[in-house]
Amino acid sequence: MSALLNIEHLRIALPAGADRSHALHDLSLTLEAGQCLCVVGESGSGKSMLAKALLRLLPAGPQVEAGHIRFRGEDLAGLGEEAMRQLRGRTVSMVFQEPMSALNPLLSVGRQIEETLQAHGVRNRGQRRQRILDLLGYVGLPDPGRLQHALPFELSGGQRQRVVIAMALAFDPLLLIADEPTSALDVTTQAQILALLRRIQREKGMAMLFITHDFAVVEAIADRVLVLEKGHLVEQGTVQQVLQQPQQDYTRQLLAAASASALHPRPTLDGREAVLEARQLAKSYNRRSGWWGRRSTRALDQVDLRLAEGETLGIVGESGSGKSTLGQALVRLLAVDSGSIRWQGREVAGLSESRLRGLRGAVQMIFQDPFASLNPRQRIETQLMTGPLAQGVEREEAARRAREVLELVGLPATALQRFPHEFSGGQRQRIGIARALAVQPRILIADECVSALDALIQVQILELLESLQRRLKLSIVFITHDLRVAARLCDRIAVMKGGQVVEAGETAQVLERPQHPYTRSLLGGFKRSPASLAEVAAC
Repeated sequence: MSALLNIEHLRIALPAGADRSHALHDLSLTLEAGQCLCVVGESGSGKSMLAKALLRLLPAGPQVEAGHIRFRGEDLAGLGEEAMRQLRGRTVSMVFQEPMSALNPLLSVGRQIEETLQAHGVRNRGQRRQRILDLLGYVGLPDPGRLQHALPFELSGGQRQRVVIAMALAFDPLLLIADEPTSALDVTTQAQILALLRRIQREKGMAMLFITHDFAVVEAIADRVLVLEKGHLVEQGTVQQVLQQPQQDYTRQLLAAASASALHPRPTLDGREAVLEARQLAKSYNRRSGWWGRRSTRALDQVDLRLAEGETLGIVGESGSGKSTLGQALVRLLAVDSGSIRWQGREVAGLSESRLRGLRGAVQMIFQDPFASLNPRQRIETQLMTGPLAQGVEREEAARRAREVLELVGLPATALQRFPHEFSGGQRQRIGIARALAVQPRILIADECVSALDALIQVQILELLESLQRRLKLSIVFITHDLRVAARLCDRIAVMKGGQVVEAGETAQVLERPQHPYTRSLLGGFKRSPASLAEVAAC
């Protein structure tokens, strides 16, 4: 029996000025019906280029230079655009890494699924509505009748990812392409999404091309593994062969980076002045419940915290715990209902935007998804100069700062004339850091800024942040769901659950002698081995 998907000697050329000549070099692979193939590699290895090439969704610039992509024996290069449009979403579907980027923030999730059904010819409105309810229920979302009317921002990260999966399953595809669908999720939600995908694959007999940098995920879900390094196929085989008996040094490096979780000794910070303080912060969101009702959700509940000069304070917790809401409140991107926020001793919670503008340079934010936070239509130079120019800095000085911060984060000056889509995920995150540094802040709020990156790039970004902190005397609030990252970087940790800080203290104290039951449950996930994650997915 011929393979469902057969890729032969695929070569994708990158435009002039890129970091290398090709995104993929002479790649060949096969995928059988009902099989899960995991493609693994660090940021920039060509994983996402492979996924986009399958659906002919490559961005402007990269071009398929040679090779064949055959699906059910048919070369996709020979299909017209209308035929490809019918293939996408019906026979081959894709689950994207960041659901907030994949979903329209202005439309209810039910309406967005309905658009997919309409685009592929489901004309009967009653059939569409029933299919929406069936899909939302099938992916494990509670109360589909109510949830179909929710907007994406009203859902947690795990719920949004389930909605994206529901959209991808609308027509029971033969092949599902999953591009890092769990990388930005906490370990509990990650296990739930993996279990869901594994169950769906078994029940529907579909093939899955699963792109990831996480070897715990590989062991949980894969039948076979393919390792990429800078577009080159390094190693492939069964899960047991690649994970337990790797043949190549690059694979061993990835495995070693994924398992590193040692606590680093931190200097004492006693007696240092506070540069950021929050007292009794409260924030509630009101959501629709039925036609006339409203439901209130407490996102922040009397939160206190203190950030000392030169300190890194970790905010940890699962999806929906209130971490990102707290980060946005601290940088005044979100108004709180009550409470006090002080920047360098000055109260800012009640300041108007006009009065706040002159103070914003002191506190900057690094966002989780750098691609969503960077303007896709502006060159990097323009984006790095925007902040200083808004503060009244002369254009010549702003251009000098742009070059300087780009060098600080380890990128060449040639990057200034390129656009965000021309960089890998790790490079875009460096640009996000550079943009924050361009206004010379004293405080950085980093919201899950390494969660979507592979282990090797994570280490590079964390080392970069530590180096910048020492050189520029920065204080950092580091929001993360990954306790390994917190152990590596943070002086102190505050653990959040249900909008409250349930435990706080020095990193070693919290991780080695946790006092709260919730912290102990988080540490259970922190210490979980890849094998136990595989057991969850097999349930």
